[in-house]
Amino acid sequence: MNQTAIFWPMLAHVLLIYIVYAVLGRRRFFAVNSGEAKAGQYKVRSTEPASSVASNLINQFELPVLFYVLCLALHLTNGVNYLTLALMWIFVLTRYVQAGIHLTGNNLLLRNRSFVLGAVVLLLGWIWFALHLLQVV
Repeated sequence: MNQTAIFWPMLAHVLLIYIVYAVLGRRRFFAVNSGEAKAGQYKVRSTEPASSVASNLINQFELPVLFYVLCLALHLTNGVNYLTLALMWIFVLTRYVQAGIHLTGNNLLLRNRSFVLGAVVLLLGWIWFALHLLQVV
């Protein structure tokens, strides 16, 4: 299998981050223009209005750090195969679902489920990587 295929899910997640940045910027702009917020409120995240989705952007730099490290480690050790690639794509899909839920209706139960699914999938990837290093798989 082509080891560089692991970079496609990474690029897909980078695209999601830029989408969230765009949504955040747009919402901040409209919040200031509508009077819901003042530009100074954005200096500290805790004073942002509810319509701001800054916490979603923060989410894209928490658990995904482990995703990026795992992708790079798989690439460096020739551990990319159909299973690991599928797991990484599923992880990215759960990030899109979670972000989509958060940026729209923000159903907490669905958002939490997508997060947990992504975390479990990523954990499976790390377990596979450990087995790969032990040359068990």
